Amino acid sequence: MNNQVRRFAVLLLSIAFALSPVLASGFGGFYPESFPVQVERWPLQPVGWAFSIWGMIYLSLILASTWALARPADMPGWHRAAWPLGISLAVGIPWIEVATSAPVVSTVMILVMAVGAVLAMQRAGLGWREGVPLGLYAGWLTAASGVAVSIVLTGYGVLDAQSAAVLMIVAVLAVALTISARGPVNWAYRAAVSWALFGIIVVNASARDWLMILICTAGIAALGALSWLRPTTPASLP
Repeated sequence: MNNQVRRFAVLLLSIAFALSPVLASGFGGFYPESFPVQVERWPLQPVGWAFSIWGMIYLSLILASTWALARPADMPGWHRAAWPLGISLAVGIPWIEVATSAPVVSTVMILVMAVGAVLAMQRAGLGWREGVPLGLYAGWLTAASGVAVSIVLTGYGVLDAQSAAVLMIVAVLAVALTISARGPVNWAYRAAVSWALFGIIVVNASARDWLMILICTAGIAALGALSWLRPTTPASLP
C-alpha cells in the first residue's frame, strides 16, 4: 500500500470512527445492568460530561488526516503512524455497539485501540498537527482502558468496586507516566489523561471517596511535573 493510499484510508477510517456514536446513539459509560454483579457505583468511571473530549478527538483526527493527505510534506511521519492508527480506528468503529451488549469483548477491543493509538503517537513525529490529535486520542484511551478493566473485574465479581478501581488507576498512572517519561514529550497525551483523572475526581467528590481523589490528584500533579521537567512539546515544534 503506497503512502497516499494509506493516508486516504486513515482519513476514511477517521470519518467512520467519528460517525459511529451517531449511529449508535452515543456512549456515556457502561451500565450496571450489563453485568451479573451489580454495584451502586464504579469509582473509576469519570463523570458523564468528561466524555465530551471525544468531540475534540474526532474533529482533530479528521483534520489531521485531511491535512496529511492534502499536504503530505507537512506531516512526513504520518505514514509511519498509519498502520497502528488505522487498526485502532477500525476496531473503534463498532466499539460502542459491542460495549452495550458484550462488555468483556469491548474491553479487549479498547485495549487494542489504546495500544494502536500509543504506537501511532510515538511513530508520527513531533509536529503539532499529528502530535495533538494522536496525543488526545492515546491519552484518553489509556485512561479508558483502565476504567473498562476495572468495571469488568467488578461486574464479574473478581474484585470489589473499590479494590478494582484502586488497582487500575495505579496501573493507568504507571503506564501514562512511563509513556510520558520516555520518547518525545506530548502535552496533549498528558492533558487527556489528566482530564480523565479530573472526571474521576468529580465523581468521587460527591461520594467522598478520598482515596480515589488523592490518587487522581497525585497523578495529575505527577503528569504536570513532567511538563515542567521536560518542557518541549509537539505543539511548540514546526
